Amino acid sequence: MDNNLTGTKTSNTYAQNHGVVDKDIDLRELFSIIWQGKWIVIIITALFAIASVVYAIKQPNIYRATTLLAPVSDQSGAGGLAKMAGQFGGLASLAGISLGAGGTDKTGLALEVLQSRRFIESFIDEHQLLVPLIAAKNWNAVNNELLLDDELYNAETKTWIREVKAPKTAEPSTWEAYKAFKKVLSVNTDKETGMITLAIEHHSPEIAKQWLLWLVSDINETMRDQDKLEAKNSIEYLAKKLQETQLADMKTVFYQLIEEQTKTIMLAEVAQEYVVKTIDPANAPDEKAHPKRALIVILITLLGLVLSIMCILLHYFTKK
Repeated sequence: MDNNLTGTKTSNTYAQNHGVVDKDIDLRELFSIIWQGKWIVIIITALFAIASVVYAIKQPNIYRATTLLAPVSDQSGAGGLAKMAGQFGGLASLAGISLGAGGTDKTGLALEVLQSRRFIESFIDEHQLLVPLIAAKNWNAVNNELLLDDELYNAETKTWIREVKAPKTAEPSTWEAYKAFKKVLSVNTDKETGMITLAIEHHSPEIAKQWLLWLVSDINETMRDQDKLEAKNSIEYLAKKLQETQLADMKTVFYQLIEEQTKTIMLAEVAQEYVVKTIDPANAPDEKAHPKRALIVILITLLGLVLSIMCILLHYFTKK
């Protein structure tokens, strides 16, 4: 019995040691194969390295301009109506009028409007951004000149000449412009502080800066006009209801509601930064955001190294 156990242990030990030896031999064989084909590895890796340098150099610089914004506190409109709803909600309901349950997040609404297709398409059309948005390919820092892709746009005749398949046309559609603008625009909100960071990426740092300035101005103007229009419509409606009612308490409600809406119009006309306030204005960046040329070279060179080793091993084992 003891002899059998001893024999089994000896066999297992030998098998384990033999397996380790086989593994060592296999690794040594692999290294030997790679070493035999070292010149192939060196040549392929060198070619990939050279190609990566050329590719990285040809990539145009992309600059990222940012601006920091803060929400403007709501001191009228929805806040006033919320108080009115608490004081006179019962009386108003008797007359068939709903004062609402409370205020709305104007800043959140403004950010959604800013990223909406309707606003962006209007923004691109108003400021004539289609050419620098779609046809730009590089920027001349010396002359501060935006370089356009002559395969897409003819700067002399000011016509689009790109070749596309139907239903697309030579001139980009509003939908294409919207999708292109969404790629260069980023909106981030800090949940703790409520601060908003807007960023635009473009070949030209000056253009990125200007677009941000226009965005902040236009979203404030859009929200201002929207609130003024709603307030004027509310005043007209409340004035009509005021003439129809004979109840003194209801007239008090209508007068105070009209006062709140009048205050909304007044504050909208006075406040230049109506919804978002600029804390850190946009500035033309001196340093590029993309591309990371060193990283591109490293990754492509490593890819060449891996592919060359795989080719050598595949060739060896296929032959074998």
